[in-house]
Amino acid sequence: MAGQFERHPFLLSVEDVAKALDTHIERGLSSAQVTQLQETHPPNELDVGGAIPGYKIFLKQLLNAMILVLIFAMALSFGIRDWVEGGVLLVVIVLNVSIGFYQEYGAEKKMDALRALSAPSAMVLRDGRTQVIPNAEVVPGDIVILKMGDTVPADIRLFEAMNLAADEQSLTGESVPVEKMVEHLEDEELGIGDRINVAYGTTTIRKGRGRGIVIATGMQTEVGKIAASTAKKHRKAGRSMNYKKYGMRQPVIGLARRIYDLLGKFLGLTEGTPLQIKLSKLAYMLFGCALLLAVIVFAVNKFYVPYEVVIYAISTGIAIIPESLVAVLTITMVVAVTVMRKANVVVRDLSALEALGGVTNICSDKTGTLTQGAMIVRKVWIPSKTIYTVKDSKHPSNPTEGIVTFSEAGDQDEESEKRDFDQERSAAVLKFDVPSEKLNPSRPKKEDEKEATMNPELEAFLLSAALCNLATVRHETEPRDDQPEWQVTGEPTEIALQVFAHRFQRGKRVVEAEGWKQVAEFPFDSSIKRMSVIYNGPDIDHSMVFTKGAVERVLDLCSTVGTGDAQEPMTDGYKERILKQMDTFAIQGQRVLAIASRPWEGKYEERTTIDNHEQDEALRGRVESGLTLLGLAGIYDPPRKETTPAIAECASAGIKVHMLTGDHPATAEAIAKEVGIIPRNLGILGPEVANAIVQKATDFDKLSDAEIDALPELPLVLARCAPDTKTRMIEALRRRSAYMAMTGDGVNDAPSLSRADVGIAMGSGSDVAKSAAKIVLTDDKFNSIVAAIREGRRMFDNIQKFILHLLTSNVGEVILLICGLGFQDESGFSVFPISPLEILWINMVTSSFPAFGLGREQAARNVMHKPPHNQKRGVFTNQILVDMVVYGLIMGTLSLMTFVIVIYGVNNGQLGTDCNRTFSEEAGCVPVFRARATVFAELTWLILISAWEFKDIRRSMFRLNADDDSKFPLFKDVYENRFLFWAVVIGALSVFPVVYIPTVNTSVFKHIGISWEWSLVVASTILFVAGMELWKLTKRHFRLLEDAAVVRGPFSQGSEEHGRKFHRTMSFSSLKSWRSIGRSHTVDTRASTREKKDGSPV
Repeated sequence: MAGQFERHPFLLSVEDVAKALDTHIERGLSSAQVTQLQETHPPNELDVGGAIPGYKIFLKQLLNAMILVLIFAMALSFGIRDWVEGGVLLVVIVLNVSIGFYQEYGAEKKMDALRALSAPSAMVLRDGRTQVIPNAEVVPGDIVILKMGDTVPADIRLFEAMNLAADEQSLTGESVPVEKMVEHLEDEELGIGDRINVAYGTTTIRKGRGRGIVIATGMQTEVGKIAASTAKKHRKAGRSMNYKKYGMRQPVIGLARRIYDLLGKFLGLTEGTPLQIKLSKLAYMLFGCALLLAVIVFAVNKFYVPYEVVIYAISTGIAIIPESLVAVLTITMVVAVTVMRKANVVVRDLSALEALGGVTNICSDKTGTLTQGAMIVRKVWIPSKTIYTVKDSKHPSNPTEGIVTFSEAGDQDEESEKRDFDQERSAAVLKFDVPSEKLNPSRPKKEDEKEATMNPELEAFLLSAALCNLATVRHETEPRDDQPEWQVTGEPTEIALQVFAHRFQRGKRVVEAEGWKQVAEFPFDSSIKRMSVIYNGPDIDHSMVFTKGAVERVLDLCSTVGTGDAQEPMTDGYKERILKQMDTFAIQGQRVLAIASRPWEGKYEERTTIDNHEQDEALRGRVESGLTLLGLAGIYDPPRKETTPAIAECASAGIKVHMLTGDHPATAEAIAKEVGIIPRNLGILGPEVANAIVQKATDFDKLSDAEIDALPELPLVLARCAPDTKTRMIEALRRRSAYMAMTGDGVNDAPSLSRADVGIAMGSGSDVAKSAAKIVLTDDKFNSIVAAIREGRRMFDNIQKFILHLLTSNVGEVILLICGLGFQDESGFSVFPISPLEILWINMVTSSFPAFGLGREQAARNVMHKPPHNQKRGVFTNQILVDMVVYGLIMGTLSLMTFVIVIYGVNNGQLGTDCNRTFSEEAGCVPVFRARATVFAELTWLILISAWEFKDIRRSMFRLNADDDSKFPLFKDVYENRFLFWAVVIGALSVFPVVYIPTVNTSVFKHIGISWEWSLVVASTILFVAGMELWKLTKRHFRLLEDAAVVRGPFSQGSEEHGRKFHRTMSFSSLKSWRSIGRSHTVDTRASTREKKDGSPV
């Protein structure tokens, strides 16, 4: 905060603020003051972190665990002067690092483009003249002039506010613009959302105009403080070295843990996503196995380690390391990122895409994420006991979309005391959520709900709503591609009323064209929560007063209700009926406004004054008295049409959705019920869980961590959320072993976006939020999150497939080489059944392209009907580990048998002399070289055919699609993934040139051309396929190693009575699954609910 303020500026008078900043409210700062302040204050910009430098991305790729192991193997090869093998490993390392660097650097460049927003400008008063300057040049003490549509350049203490309202949704989460005032406030405990004499940087002026003094710029603004907290690093518990606070042992313990963290971070064992950590552990485990195998090789040779023994040891070590794993993993992620980009999802961090597959909970903001972030009139009550309902309108600014129906209010009121099904959206009703007698009542269908037509009562309501309104609605006959057909400006609630009036062709422009002319305006005042306008109309000899505002404030000024013959006096009983109707609307998540009018006696000729405030108030009091209530308007922020099915798909996938919003608890609860986050009948959840399912942030914040952990369920809806509340919720989920994604678009979401396991920001949101997130949704739609999760799961499943494919070949090669230690030539040295370059060729060329193909596999049909994968096990589930051993054992055994048949069955055990190094017919190397060629060809084909088998790790390769009725769909199924198909076919054909090209075969690969041995290769391939099919059949028959199912509970989020058709992975059966609500399922979020009072719609 700039200046030496005794108290916060919102508590000070304008004069005190100006004095503290040495500025003048009429002349502004002088040029000399501006120059001096610019030297002492940084530019008025948010330090949200730019792009990650290229060298950091390069080091991140180079210090990958698998790369470090390959670097060690390369150094060892060069150390023994095996230049060919060392050179090949160098190429492998360069390829892996280059692919990773290229993709991550490209992702950063795309985020740079997303960050490059048009630089806003500010109008300031300097040297007594107004100037337009870039926001970055604004300094504390500047006098800023604000008008509708402006972005506030910094935190400003207002001293002039004419009908001024600011949209602070991105900062506080509140969807309704905040009316501003200029008087100083008294309460020091007011939160930022209640400091209504301050306009905050990055917020938008929705209506009115004003002036103010800049009190804070850049990182000192409220937005800057949130950005700073986002970037702040949080030390892990137990790392303090404060002996005074924690005892004499703490410095040693703290230092040891910090060293552990540092080493763990360098080695990739303590930081990163679960998959990254698992692969790092795999790399070092394989490295340890390679060392162990080297020791075994040395031990068999009685620790006599000449060149030949070292070569064999290196070959064994290379055989166990999947050299292409990093490249395959990165390219798979590249493909996934490309797919997501087409689905309007920008991935800033590749690791986030993998992490999405393990998400168990989504903590989502409401406004603009689950909802459209725009207001629409949903219900209108006319005193003639008529309720108008807007139906089937998906675009709030389009008055031509949807229909308006009307019905009598009496029946609805009577029913609402029991349960107001007619006013509930069917999109979120649960068939198993309500008693059958209420779901299917015996009463006849309502036939009185018809399409609305104009009548005098409705016309009077629309006239007042359209004229007492500053919003505009404009139809573009030829809209540009990037703009909607209907253009609107103004404050959201006024836009909603104006659009409703346009539905009946009674918009403000139309009415004014008929002769209505405004003669006075009493702007909205936040202290009395209403506004009024006075118009002269055509064919009448008196003026008309039109008023709108909060129901309680307008109701007290009304003396009559209704128009024409239906007009009645306002009695206490009638007031109760109106307030009851207001509650009915409010509990459905609607903001309720009252519309009123009255005739002025004669033509209005009064004039307001500039100096006499008391006289103006008295005049306003005379104008806003004796009003006639014309009706109530229920306005709400509608959910996006795709939100409910997206939440339902999350539920079918074992993912819980939490709504964390700054809105009012009643509004939050109503929207949560409408989109299906919580059930309408809360009683189905049980008494314990039903005590706190909807909570206010203030109540949640009062709980200690221990009390939060003791809750049977964490809240599914948190209202009036502050940034700290969201981060506490995330930490509470983390303590329950949940893996959460946080969505948001506002500055207030940034801390939780950075603290969550996966931060997902909206493309239209603040720069701070996008910089804190790992993923950005360019279309702001919640269903894009589900698409991202589906893609994350697809990628995770495919990673499992190609890891199984690569490691199976490694296991087979190791079995072959270890058993091959027993094949000793006349010199006493072990003869390897497959050479080092053959291993590298198989691992890098033969295996890589089918692995790339497996990474491109389409999502399984049940990918969103499985629970999130176990974070502790990651990709290495029991099924993957067992399959790897079984298939590797079959592969290794068949290859070993082939080598034995060629050497001992045909050539009487002739192993020659020094056949590991050179080829010599005189030394008897022909049988060994022919056997190696046979094993090489066989291993290549087995590895290639296994890629087709791994398209599904449980179903038979000969019937991958259970719904396919063809007799022999093998070719169709394997050809579906064309990249994989041709990778296998071309890989199988590539064996022939490698085996037969002269010199290359004998000098590089250490084998020679073969003839009759091809029969062994074909026979082994058939046996291998039979063995894999038999193991798959065994798993299916005995239901071995099956994936867990999503546990079903009493309520499934997003479910609906008649189901909904979802593209590709969605079906009605998936709507009825939810992880059980109970203590035993700690990986899910713990929801709690508060009981509903008798008589309230549920």
